[in-house]
Amino acid sequence: MAEVMVRDGTWTFDGEILRIVPSRDRGVNKLRQLLGEVAVPLAAVAGIAYEPGKKGGRLRLRLREGADPFTQASRGRISDSADPYQLAVDAGRTGVAEYFVDEVRNALVIEQVPDGPSDRYLMPGPGVPLAVAGGDGTATFDGESFRIEWNWAVEGAKRSAGSQRFPLKDLVGVEWIPSAGLENGHLRFTIRGSMHKLAPKHDPHCLLLWGLEKETRTAALFVAAVLARLPHPSGAAEPQPALDAPAPAAPAAPSGGDDDPDALLRRLRELGDLHRDGVLTEEEFTVAKQALLRRF
Repeated sequence: MAEVMVRDGTWTFDGEILRIVPSRDRGVNKLRQLLGEVAVPLAAVAGIAYEPGKKGGRLRLRLREGADPFTQASRGRISDSADPYQLAVDAGRTGVAEYFVDEVRNALVIEQVPDGPSDRYLMPGPGVPLAVAGGDGTATFDGESFRIEWNWAVEGAKRSAGSQRFPLKDLVGVEWIPSAGLENGHLRFTIRGSMHKLAPKHDPHCLLLWGLEKETRTAALFVAAVLARLPHPSGAAEPQPALDAPAPAAPAAPSGGDDDPDALLRRLRELGDLHRDGVLTEEEFTVAKQALLRRF
């Protein structure tokens, strides 16, 4: 087994799975810590490289297009420091990093893994429930339905429309536009049968984003979880894996799905840890916990 263990985190490769575990160090981007451990099957890997620098270097993992819902959601919207598929390598660990790259590349050749697009997600999305707090409200997703609750800053038309709730089956797509300069961003849900596209501040299916760092973190996870539940962008007809299911390349294991009590308890503990570490606010923790408890 090949392993790179540095202050930024740990990458291990056993010939089939590349396992990424971010460090809990305060200097590590909160989005990576919030995403947690990521298991990447070899079939999802398009390439890997080590870039040496004056003070250490950087490992970069490149995934196949369409293999990972998180990459699909976050592309161009998060910083390099927030990218879970990059690892800052400490000075003196160059030889270990280069060996790691060689091991992964050799496995790709031996297994004849294509580097072209994948017609299905080969990795699950983030676990649910999830919540994202925007400028004029909060959106929550429990894996089956969405809810949008407005706050004091909401515009009159949205306030008149009231809280929104709709099932996943009615969702056609989700649009995430980060804020730029003085322009607000937004998170828009496209509902089946909806004919009109209103301005974000008037659309009751749209959450305004003010560009806060915490917004970006939670939006990245939120959108990735939604995409993992929608049909694959390639148009493949086969159903996508459940968010909490193991990666396809991993050995099959008995599972009760998203409503398995052990999985729900594990997710509840994770939420508590994130709340204690300051990653989730009290409001975000309360919303996510309540959505999770309703599934027991």
